[in-house]
This record gives sequence, C-alpha cells and structure tokens, in this order.
Amino acid sequence: MSFPLLTATAVLPAVGAIATAAVPAARRTAAKWLALLVSLATLALAITVLVRFDPDGARYQLTESHAWIADFGVRYELGVDGIAVALIALTALLIPFIVLAGWHDADPLETGSRRWRPTQGFFALILAVEAMVIISFEATDVFLFYIFFEAMLIPMYFLIGGFGDRAHAGSDENAAAQRSYAAVKFLLYNLVGGLIMLAAVIGLYVVAGNFSLQEIAEARANGSLDMATNTERWLFLGFFFAFAVKAPLWPLHTWLPNAMGEATAPVAVLITAVVDKVGTFAMLRFCLQLFPEASKWATPAILVLAVISIIYGALLAVGQRDIKRLVAYASISHFGFIIMGIFAMTSQGQSGATLYMVNHGISTAALMLVAGFLISRRGSRLIADYGGVQKVAPVLAGTFLIGGLATLSLPGLAPFVSEFLVLVGTFARYPVIGIIATFGIVLAALYTLVLYQRTMTGPVKPEVSAMPDLRMRELVVVAPLVVLLIFLGVYPKPVTDIVNPAVKSTMSDVHKKDPKPEVEAAK
Repeated sequence: MSFPLLTATAVLPAVGAIATAAVPAARRTAAKWLALLVSLATLALAITVLVRFDPDGARYQLTESHAWIADFGVRYELGVDGIAVALIALTALLIPFIVLAGWHDADPLETGSRRWRPTQGFFALILAVEAMVIISFEATDVFLFYIFFEAMLIPMYFLIGGFGDRAHAGSDENAAAQRSYAAVKFLLYNLVGGLIMLAAVIGLYVVAGNFSLQEIAEARANGSLDMATNTERWLFLGFFFAFAVKAPLWPLHTWLPNAMGEATAPVAVLITAVVDKVGTFAMLRFCLQLFPEASKWATPAILVLAVISIIYGALLAVGQRDIKRLVAYASISHFGFIIMGIFAMTSQGQSGATLYMVNHGISTAALMLVAGFLISRRGSRLIADYGGVQKVAPVLAGTFLIGGLATLSLPGLAPFVSEFLVLVGTFARYPVIGIIATFGIVLAALYTLVLYQRTMTGPVKPEVSAMPDLRMRELVVVAPLVVLLIFLGVYPKPVTDIVNPAVKSTMSDVHKKDPKPEVEAAK
C-alpha cells in the first residue's frame, strides 16, 4: 500500500491544531513555534505533492479511496488535478506567512480581564482552517467535499469574532459589537449557501445513486446517466449559489468587507487568499464537470454578475476611507475576473482564472499583510490618518507599493499575466463583456495609486513621524511574496504547465472548443 500523501497533507495541520491548542496557557511562545513548524512541515508535504504530480499523466493522481458510509454510497475519495495541486501549494505556502505575520496578534491585552484572548486558540484555528481547505481541494467525493466546505466556517467564525483588529483601541464595546456582527454575517451567509447546496447534494444522490465525482462525470460523458434538463439546472443552481457566496460574487458579497475589516490582517488574508478560493475552485471542479449543459445555460447570467462584481467592487474601493475595506472591495473586483474567466468557456479564460487564483492569493497577501503592519504601528485603519510614511519607513512604503502595483496588475508582476489571459479568453467569445470588464483595470489603477498617494506621500504627519520601518520578522514575511510576484510575473510557465492539462479536461467536460480567430496568422 502506497503512502497516503494527500491524507497526510491534510491531517498534519489538523493534528497540529489539536497539539497547539493543548499547549499550556503559560507557554504562548511555544504554541506559536509549534504552529509555525507544523505549517512548514505541511508546506514540505505540499511540495512533495507538487513534485510527484505529473501534468501529462492521469487527470486525477495520488488517488485514495476507502469505504466510509457504504449504505449511502459515501466514500473517502481523494485525488488531485493540476488546478487542485496549484491551490494546495498556494495554501501551504501562505499559512507560514500568516502565522508569522500574526505572531503578536493574539497576545493578551490585559491578563485576567475580559479582553484576554488565548494565543494557542488563535494559531490552532488557523491550522484547522488550513487542514479543511486542503482536504476540500483534494476531495473527489461530493459528500466528503461538502462536509469540509461547511466545517471550515466554524474556525473562521471564531477567528473573525474572537480575534479582531486592534485598530479599534479605545472603543472596546463598539469594536466587540462590530466583530460579532461581521462574524455572524459571515456565518449566516455561508450557512444559507451551504444548506441550499446540501439540498442539491441530496438531489444529486437521488439522481446518480452515489457521490463519486469521477463516476458521475464518467456516467454523464458516456450517456449512462441522463439528467432531465430542469433537474440538472436546479442542481447546478444549488451548487453554484453556495460557491458564489464563498467566492464572493455580487450580490452575495456583502459579508466580505465586514469580515476583512474586523479581522486581523493575517486572518483577512486567510479569508480572501485561501478560504474564498474554495468557491471558485469548486465552480471548475463540480459545476462544470457535473452539470455541463446547465453551466452553458447559465453562462450569460453569470458573466453579467461577474462584470457587475468587477465594476462595482472597483468603484466602491475608490470611495473607501478604510484601508482594509478598500482591499476587500478590490478582492470582490478580482473575484469577478476569476469567475468571468471560468465561464468564458475558453482555454485562455480558464487558464487565466486558475492562474489568477494563485496570483491573487500572493498579491493580496503581500498588500494586506504590509497594510496590517502599517495599521499596527499607527493604530488606525483610516487612510486620512496617514501621510508621508515613505519618508520615515521607506522599506514599508516600497513593499506596500509593490503589493499595490500587483493589485492593479502592472505588467511584470504576476497578476498581469492572469488578468490578460482572462480578458483575451473573454474577448474571444464575449467581446462586449470583455470590453466592459476592462474598465475594472482603469479603476484598479485609480484606487491603488490614490491609496498610496494619500498614505505614503506628502508631508509627514506628526502621528507617523516616529513610525519604525519593517522589522526582521516582517521582512521575512513580505520579501518572499515580493519575489514570487516578480518571478511569476516574468515567468508564469511553472504554474501554467501544471494547470493547462486540467483546463483542457474541463473544456472537454462542457464540450467547448476555443473559437477560431477571425484573422488567421500569417504563415
């Protein structure tokens, strides 16, 4: 029997979460180091998965399958394609940076008072989320996926509601109320989506007789499972609704600005760079593969919603006064690009969307973590409270600028390639949608450059005149992300080589081929 590598990659952070939570309260530093070591060990396993994965091999590799609830056709089935491998690697890469960035975020404020917060719990919850996200990327049994798709809401709820942003200093009761509101809103939105998906999962079982993604997809492909048109459309809508909430897609997005605004910066990164990717990933893996005809039927409406997300998110980002909420609305705009690329039904669009998931995770992590370091120094999230930071903390300002330029998809930085592919793929089949979406690029430049100008340039405000520059721990967090943004900006081939075969298979699932160019290239 071969070593269960995929299981180990998900179980290790789960065991680490339990071990971290069990560390005695008096040994908070030991809990931090344990969480960091577990996250690094998980990264090593994720790299092993990446190395062992053969892009030219079978669609699903490193598979595991064991009977679980035999009477209901539920199996413990795992397997990864190129898209899953890329997102597992992204998740495992970001968690050590999240742990390091949040090193002091859960330290007690006033020992013995109601403001005391267990440090061990903070890091244990982060590892628990990592475990659930990774197994969600690995699961090829629909019921197994659903369990962890929903279960990750629990640790995220406590991370948002129990470990909020300290920039609210001086208004404890109001801050606690806002954190509770954000956490409950996050939970309710996602629970409603999950309950609707549960009904669709049960409906899928009634129709197919099992929960195996591969078996159902094969039966659909060879004609042995023929769903009625209305049945397929209803099931698709049940799955898509839950994924659109998680993604988040307009108009189901309103939980995200609250959650990211009230969470600490590392937890905000965990939300948008890690957890939300499960929604867009699931659109590719489950919606398109299980319900190809319904996916094509719903494409025009989804593309309209995606374009609204792009423009709406960018416009609201322009008008924000809160740094973290600005990044949140920018992420809504970026997720619109990802969903647009998925449902453009072209290989360029879907490759760009998958690459966008990876690049958005890195760029948002870089920008939000540096913003978190900035906010922790000043104690305020308001843009108007800053000015002239680049004169007193040039390294902080420089890394903030690189993260911002990546967010607006500057050529030479990683998000540019993915956004370009998404737009090319969309133009090829839906030119009007592509044209409208390009306005999101202009607005991205506006909100990013205005943010940098108002916070980093101009006269030095007295409140930031003594602001220290990035410390060594913070540089260790930011520097690798900046290097990755530049490397993948000039050489995205390592990622595209992994994801392109999976994209080709997805295009085959929906029986779509790339449209021929109107003008043939000269020979």
